[in-house]
Amino acid sequence: MPIHEFQVVGRHVPTERDANPKIYRMRLFAQTSIHAKSRFWYFLSKIVKMKKSTGEILNVTEIFEDKPQKVKNFGVFIRYNSRSGTHNIYKEYRDLTRCGAVSQMYDEMASRHSARESSIHIIDIKEIAASLTRRANTKQFHDSKIKFPLTHRIAKSKSTFVANRPNTFFC
Repeated sequence: MPIHEFQVVGRHVPTERDANPKIYRMRLFAQTSIHAKSRFWYFLSKIVKMKKSTGEILNVTEIFEDKPQKVKNFGVFIRYNSRSGTHNIYKEYRDLTRCGAVSQMYDEMASRHSARESSIHIIDIKEIAASLTRRANTKQFHDSKIKFPLTHRIAKSKSTFVANRPNTFFC
């Protein structure tokens, strides 16, 4: 199931003591709005002394990318729990959308670090300029004259038997 970005707004239930409680807003990556609400309560309970039974969700909206046709560089700050402890990591990805970059991050963390999606907490994700990228893997795509050659292409011949050998290298 693809990952979507949601904005969840919630607060403490109004009481006689506090008729106008403080409102909290979070941007979360989740598969559905139900997952986003669940993650909202999970993170909010760690920040503020509040839980689902004493709070209410005011609004859940999905956030869409402004320019989903343009390739962008994203810097992702994450914290994850491994078998040995908790680690903070900064990673860079090139993608069309923030959700695509987060999806790449989850796949990479699962493959390289055996980290489950539930143990990964996204602290921040920012679109960064090409000049501010740090990782060599991201920088290699910033060349304006970059080429992606198609090597070993076999051309189809019209006849079964041909006099010369096929040329499989095309520039």
